Amino acid sequence: MKKEFIEKAYELARQEYAEMGVNTDEVLKKLDELVISLHCWQTDDVGGFEKAGSELGGGLQVTGNYPGKARTMEEMKADMDKVFSLLPGKQRLSLHAIYGDFGGETVDRDQIELKHFQGWIDWAKARGIGLDFNCTCFSHPWADDGFTLSSKNETYRRFWIEHVKRCRRIGAEMGRQLGTPCIHNLWIPDGSKDLPVDRYGYRALLKEALDEIFAEEFPTEQLKDAVESKLFGIGSEAMVVGSHDFYLCYAAQNKKLITLDNGHFHPTEQVGDKISAILQFVPELLLHMTRGVRWDSDHVLTLNDESLLITQEIVRANALKRVNVGLDYFDGSLNRIGAYVVGARAAQQAFLFALLEPTSMIRRWEEAGKNFERLAYLELMKTKPFGAVWNYYCLLSGVPVAGDLIADIQKYETEIQSLRN
Repeated sequence: MKKEFIEKAYELARQEYAEMGVNTDEVLKKLDELVISLHCWQTDDVGGFEKAGSELGGGLQVTGNYPGKARTMEEMKADMDKVFSLLPGKQRLSLHAIYGDFGGETVDRDQIELKHFQGWIDWAKARGIGLDFNCTCFSHPWADDGFTLSSKNETYRRFWIEHVKRCRRIGAEMGRQLGTPCIHNLWIPDGSKDLPVDRYGYRALLKEALDEIFAEEFPTEQLKDAVESKLFGIGSEAMVVGSHDFYLCYAAQNKKLITLDNGHFHPTEQVGDKISAILQFVPELLLHMTRGVRWDSDHVLTLNDESLLITQEIVRANALKRVNVGLDYFDGSLNRIGAYVVGARAAQQAFLFALLEPTSMIRRWEEAGKNFERLAYLELMKTKPFGAVWNYYCLLSGVPVAGDLIADIQKYETEIQSLRN
């Protein structure tokens, strides 16, 4: 797309939005402050570099076997660099504990140390980005019975408690060295396939484990803790120990971040509607933006009604500084770099659309009881030249505009990814 055409289209769009009191130049400055945490596990279908674990499990499943996935840490880092080069704005990287540099040795989860992730810290520092971290409480023999932090097997439970403790220490050091807080996100697959009798007992054990884990405190400028729920998973259809109710109460009581993964709720629930409610009681939120289809199938994020409602509610609540944005999907049915770029751009586009809304004007209609006028303006926004503003933002950021990114990714696939098989 020609530079002259992009600039001309933007100037027309700028004028059109200005008629509603929206300054697109200021909007783009705000958008440029948005940081999105990219999930490392899209590069290799949640494989990681651990030698001790079993096959992917714990209610997780990746569909597809598209050629060219990263097989080594070097290939993964090269892929991430390519993704960063195709995205406007700012990003950081979210690592799972199975992605450490274990040097070919078997290092069990309760033995991981900072040295296994120092290479990632150095890599991030060289790129001027932050890191987030996730304990890996799945794909391990001691998670095969469906329980980790809530396990009634004392040996297993102690193992997983130690693992999460070590992950938090590593995360805090990531935050200290990189000068930006690391968010450690805790998700466990614990649950029952069929109807359990002792739900209370399992949840009491989980609360006890969390209390012990979080007893070790770190400065918030180094580490922030988030807890993530799930409605159900493979093997936990009847009961998930860490339900939304459980973690919401725990986070509110203990001032932790609650993670909202919009694939972890009933299909008729609106995650966007939860944001303004939860922010009344917790300091911050962590988003895992994805696209659930019928269930938590972790499809590549797109610019759909769900992602738009999430971002609109954040912007309308003036909560951009209280919401941490991350992606979470793993689709092996298409080019994995393409999956990253489409999903990350969709998140950015959703926030741009929300920022371009003349919220104060529409709110005045609402407060005056002018519901027709409110609805008319919300519909009007759907026909505004949002795409012209987005293309101009990409141009300013020096990244491919519109469909130009397709050829760029195809070239990388031909020259790099296709040689891996």
